[in-house]
Amino acid sequence: MGILEAIVLAIIEGLTEFLPVSSTGHMIIGSTLMGIAQDDFVKLFTVAIQFGAILSVVVLYWKRFFQSFDLYLKLLAGFIPAVIMGLLFKDHIDALLENVTVVALALLAGGVVFLFIERWAPGGTGTGPQTVSYRQAVIIGCFQCLAMVPGVSRSAATLIGGMAQGLTRKHAAEFSFLLAVPTMFAATAKSLYDYLKDGGAFTTEHLQLFAIGNAVAFVVAVLAIKGFIAYLQQRGLAAFGWYRIAVGGVLLLLMALGVPLHLV
Repeated sequence: MGILEAIVLAIIEGLTEFLPVSSTGHMIIGSTLMGIAQDDFVKLFTVAIQFGAILSVVVLYWKRFFQSFDLYLKLLAGFIPAVIMGLLFKDHIDALLENVTVVALALLAGGVVFLFIERWAPGGTGTGPQTVSYRQAVIIGCFQCLAMVPGVSRSAATLIGGMAQGLTRKHAAEFSFLLAVPTMFAATAKSLYDYLKDGGAFTTEHLQLFAIGNAVAFVVAVLAIKGFIAYLQQRGLAAFGWYRIAVGGVLLLLMALGVPLHLV
């Protein structure tokens, strides 16, 4: 993987991490289309550049982290289900990460859900993520576990979970962003630990790719978050639903036509 490919993957990560379209799914698609070999470093890179995206949330919402210690406890409550599921099903999750068919089906199914979510979800109440109860945080955390299937989208799962619990689109999205910080940090740290434990090492080129990837992901994620909140309040989720259906449908069609989309 060269610098240009790393930049493209970082753009994909920054743009899609907080949009309900699945960053993992899009990076799998991007890697496949660019023919990037899925060696241990590339797999680590696609997770580690989430750190840049994490920093974008910290920078944009830094005041929220100093408003109340209670918020930390609620984020912890929402984070625990993902820890449990990750430990129990890690091997199964890793296998799914290399399956484009799973990505396509998850994108398609999630798009259909989006087209219906605003019809049955409550209108929403509250003044922000700090008003989320512990019960709501745990339930949203359980929804987040669905995102372990590539193509589902962590943002989509937690957004739907928040709206199903009575939060407005904006408040559900903001809690989703904040919950991403411990979740993505833990995933990045675990991936780094596993890589080093298995004998992996970092060359100067690897460190350069990490630096560039995280910087690009940070800048793009800041722009994506700001744009997404504004769009979500005005337009809702329908466009993302149709986008997911279109991408999932195209992938399934290409595979049906015999176009090789498997990871190399």
